[in-house]
Amino acid sequence: MKLRLHFVMDPMGWFCISMVFAIWLYNSFFVPKLVLLPHFYEGNIPWALVVSYYLVSALCMAALFRASTADPGRLPPDPHIPHSEREHWEMCTKCNMKRPKRSHHCSRCGHCVRRMDHHCPWINNCVGEDNHWLFLQLCFYTQVLSLFTLALDFCQFYYFQPLTTLDQEAFMARHELALIRVSAIMGLVMFGGMSNLFYTQMAGVLTDTTTIEKMAHFSNEIGGSGGWSKKSWQRTLAEVFGTTWKILWFIPLRSRQPLTFPHHFRSHV
Repeated sequence: MKLRLHFVMDPMGWFCISMVFAIWLYNSFFVPKLVLLPHFYEGNIPWALVVSYYLVSALCMAALFRASTADPGRLPPDPHIPHSEREHWEMCTKCNMKRPKRSHHCSRCGHCVRRMDHHCPWINNCVGEDNHWLFLQLCFYTQVLSLFTLALDFCQFYYFQPLTTLDQEAFMARHELALIRVSAIMGLVMFGGMSNLFYTQMAGVLTDTTTIEKMAHFSNEIGGSGGWSKKSWQRTLAEVFGTTWKILWFIPLRSRQPLTFPHHFRSHV
């Protein structure tokens, strides 16, 4: 597996991704330390719940790392244009380079990106053809981790039995009233924000429309005028994730290869 690292030298982007990492670290450290592991040791929750929490946390961090460091589809300085595809290329007015249609020049990164969706400061990278699948994974696993955190915080307040090995008054004063409530607030904000973002991204993928194209009102020109794409949802997602194996759609630590379907591939809408 060949993983190419791609970094954007943007101070604001580094600040935003540092905040995202800090939130992940807060919930991945304090929730297990104060809620998950103590109740596991006292037999209140099963080991599968602990393993599931750490697995989702690890997948969330892996998706964040890959989405922020993966090449989004940057065009090389002198791209090789097949003769049969030249009519599908156009000239960029900002960098004076040939690029495929539906590419966009990112002013923050300073280069063109194939099928660019948007530039996301929270991953300090563009979201384009080669890392859009990783961005979808990041949105999905952030939702799951945030919901997991909210459920554990809720159970700590209203469901779990008091821990027998702790001084309950000291625990309430030092942890429940501060750390766990802060965790619940961050989990609620992250879950709400990521749910809205994930829905918007999935709607764009299934209608074959990028965020930039929606903002520029290009939907009618590319066949994505708010309706579903003529492709089946399986084919559409397979093209984005680079594989027809649905289990691999959830694994961030792999490489992606562009898919080409035969003409007799049938769509079921």
